[in-house]
Amino acid sequence: MNLNLNENLYTLVICYLLIINIVGFAAMGIDKKKSIKRGWRIPERTLILLAFAGGALGSFLGMYIFRHKTKHMKFVILLPLALLLHIFLFYLISRQ
Repeated sequence: MNLNLNENLYTLVICYLLIINIVGFAAMGIDKKKSIKRGWRIPERTLILLAFAGGALGSFLGMYIFRHKTKHMKFVILLPLALLLHIFLFYLISRQ
């Protein structure tokens, strides 16, 4: 029974991480497109929050693939920091 619970939790976490990374990546692309068209923008706080909420890899890839926010030091520092934090947390969890 405990093994099944762990498998379900693992599956849930993986699904969450996939979704939040897709959302982070898409948010960077959408915000880039909106910036070109001078439309409504996604707040920078939201983009950073998505990264720290688990979407660091997607947000980081989106930042460089779409060439968006690459000159903003806040993003250049915080997105890799969030990614490193997630890698470190994954390492700690996987050791147990």
